[in-house]
Amino acid sequence: MQLRIKHTTGYHYEKGAMASFNEARMTPMTTSEQYVLRSRLEISPTPWSYEYRDYWGTTVTSFEVHDPHADLTVVATSIVDTQEHPSRPQAIEWDDLTADVRDEWCEYLVLSDWVRPSSELVDLLEPVRAQSARPSDYAAAVVDLLHGQVAYVPGSTEVTTTAADAWDAKAGVCQDFAHLSLGALRLAGIPARYVSGYLHPSPDPVVGEAVEGESHAWIEWWDGEWVSWDPTNAIAPGPRHVVVAKGRDYGDSPPLRGIYSTAGTSELFVGVEITRLR
Repeated sequence: MQLRIKHTTGYHYEKGAMASFNEARMTPMTTSEQYVLRSRLEISPTPWSYEYRDYWGTTVTSFEVHDPHADLTVVATSIVDTQEHPSRPQAIEWDDLTADVRDEWCEYLVLSDWVRPSSELVDLLEPVRAQSARPSDYAAAVVDLLHGQVAYVPGSTEVTTTAADAWDAKAGVCQDFAHLSLGALRLAGIPARYVSGYLHPSPDPVVGEAVEGESHAWIEWWDGEWVSWDPTNAIAPGPRHVVVAKGRDYGDSPPLRGIYSTAGTSELFVGVEITRLR
């Protein structure tokens, strides 16, 4: 499948901004399941900028605007070829999660505030761990439990909401489902990482039809190799998923982050348009 993604975001400053300093993570990755044919980032006002890969392998565009401006607009346009993800059979046993594995993937085992499970969820997970013959069995049981207990409710949480907050509310969005899943997996000693990108909303996209897409988040866990899962939709990621960033949690992968100088408030705006080209 070939997808064109147009992601528009930025800020409107109530009283204008004198300057702003930002990082954009809006350029898709090339992976074994997707190939970036073209990607362009347009920023207004025109800034000084440079591009680099961060520690997690994400393309970052860092930029500075030193002139007074009322709005900051970033438009990322990409064309990406995607394909089905190959199915991966169960690979490792609990004993395979050795000290060497824990050392190699130590960052993906940290129970940060973003992902740390609440005490109530920890109590529910203990018998799940005891009954799971393999890490993959535990992972499957965890995502089923969370999908059954937590409702997907757009607007129910904020970008700063933690996994524990979402569990207490029994509601959340894709970011919360990812954080809840990561915390549960790491609690059992399974390395797991946060993946962010885009999702075409239709199971069978129509060629040439531009639709309102979604910024989306899902996870990968270590089973001898990285295995992907979309806990929000209870599906394995496929051609409709486009990877942009990976990291420990949302804090490693916000699409736009920065600081600015202003005497008033600011308002974030976001829009994603996805078109299947073939």
